[in-house]
Amino acid sequence: MRTAKSETTRTLIVETALRLFQENGYAKTTMRAIAKEAGVSVGNAYYYFSSKEQLVQGFYDRITELHEQACEEALRTEREFAPRLRAVMHGWIDVAAPYHEFGKQFFVNAADPDSPLSPFSADSSPARESQIALHRRVLDGSTVKVDTELRPELPELLWLYEMGVVLFWVHDRSPNCRKTRLLVDRTVPLIDRVIGLSRLRLLRPVTREIVQLIGDLVRPDPELTP
Repeated sequence: MRTAKSETTRTLIVETALRLFQENGYAKTTMRAIAKEAGVSVGNAYYYFSSKEQLVQGFYDRITELHEQACEEALRTEREFAPRLRAVMHGWIDVAAPYHEFGKQFFVNAADPDSPLSPFSADSSPARESQIALHRRVLDGSTVKVDTELRPELPELLWLYEMGVVLFWVHDRSPNCRKTRLLVDRTVPLIDRVIGLSRLRLLRPVTREIVQLIGDLVRPDPELTP
């Protein structure tokens, strides 16, 4: 179990690394430089994070933890789907706000599908699964009625929607990320409407096509399996 002192040191190292990544670029920032700037030994830095990649994963984990805390009250008190999803999306924008300047540098590395920093990588699995679980809470705690075939796939679809919003946020230079917030406010009602329509008999073939597509995309490709 992590002690308060240990958690403080981890946070200090992560915050220092993010600042140096922004100032010097990810590739040029070394673990030695991070340790020096944070006022800890190189060995101590490596004790908490075995590599720069793992350090960024620590950032992912921290953002996920703060995001869950920011959404807790809305998920506990609100039952309508759209307000729950809107609260989760705005909650992410709020907790990520201090790191917005780092966002562009983060995306350059995370956009590489072979990078361990990619949100789709095995290394990012804990943070990814936590976010999908959060969207499952959004769905399960709401009163929305969903097509039974679509429901199991919906939390992952909502996470993919979140990734799209994150990409927009990275490039958003409007004050307080106003345009990203507008994107959320305009798209959440559309998602709510589409989910409601998924139960209509006329749209069930489309729903099945969506479920089939998701299954084909997330299922490991035999040709790519070692």
